[in-house]
Amino acid sequence: MEFTAEQIAALIKGEVEGNPKAIVRDVSKIEEGRPETLTFLANPKYNHYIYNTQASVVIVNKTFVAEQPIEATLIRVDDAYRALALLLQMYQASQPKKTGIEQPSYIDGSAVLGDFVYIGAFSYIGEKTKIGNSVQIYPQVYIGDGVEIGDNSIVYPGAKIYKGCKIGSNCVIHSGAVVGSDGFGFAPGPDGQFEKIPQVGIVILEDNVEIGANTTLDRATMGATVIRKGTKLDNLIQIAHNVEIGENSVLAAQTGIAGSTKIGKNVMFGGQVGIAGHLKIADGVKLAAQTGVGGNLKKENGVYMGSPAIEAMQYNKAYVIFRNLPDLKSRIDKLEKQ
Repeated sequence: MEFTAEQIAALIKGEVEGNPKAIVRDVSKIEEGRPETLTFLANPKYNHYIYNTQASVVIVNKTFVAEQPIEATLIRVDDAYRALALLLQMYQASQPKKTGIEQPSYIDGSAVLGDFVYIGAFSYIGEKTKIGNSVQIYPQVYIGDGVEIGDNSIVYPGAKIYKGCKIGSNCVIHSGAVVGSDGFGFAPGPDGQFEKIPQVGIVILEDNVEIGANTTLDRATMGATVIRKGTKLDNLIQIAHNVEIGENSVLAAQTGIAGSTKIGKNVMFGGQVGIAGHLKIADGVKLAAQTGVGGNLKKENGVYMGSPAIEAMQYNKAYVIFRNLPDLKSRIDKLEKQ
């Protein structure tokens, strides 16, 4: 890979400030910049690195104001982080993709495979599955009977997709993820033992969904557990049966959502968020890390913290009081002695 600053600027619709012929052969972090590499600056916390970085070209926001001389060539764009993402997507798309069927692997005779499909070694493709064009299925993947996978989707090594589940186009399922395992459904019997409730539904991933490593999505008791288009789930997330998550939402690692909860679109959840079952979460809600939700959140675009969850501004006021409780107790003890 070799590009000039002006070539890169043309790809991301940026403005060059410095040497337009500066060469880029690799990428690097701004604090570890090397000659002939490209880096970016989007977070103001890293501003001080730009004055000493050895990187040849730096993508910055148009609003960035230099306080010292900068040796690197700058490319100014509206959104540096998004511009870098676009470049990396272009780079990834330019890489050659594997095709063909490696052996040993098992593909049932009733399975339908699209064009330019890759099936890695030791994979299992069940009865009446439908695999779209340019799908990449890496080694040791299990695809159950009746599964459908749309065009250009990727299933990384060791992922499992249980029978009947439907995966859209341009989806990514990372290693160790399980799509369609049984929901946690048991009915207590008169003798105190629990009887399993068969989980006869499926999981549906709409287009452009990404599922992180070791994340689990339970199949519905009846109907479907649904992840709407454009949603991204981090690693180590648990989605229970009959949950629905709206489009273009992002959930960070170790989030757990209990059964039958309906979550709106464009939500953002931090790490270790926990949500009880049978709730409704409005569109655009943001939950800070470790927020615990035990009731419906009806306010669109609301921001919540704490467990049980309260609005972020109220939480911050309450935290000031909580932090001062030891001092308040000491003062009360002195007053009681007096």
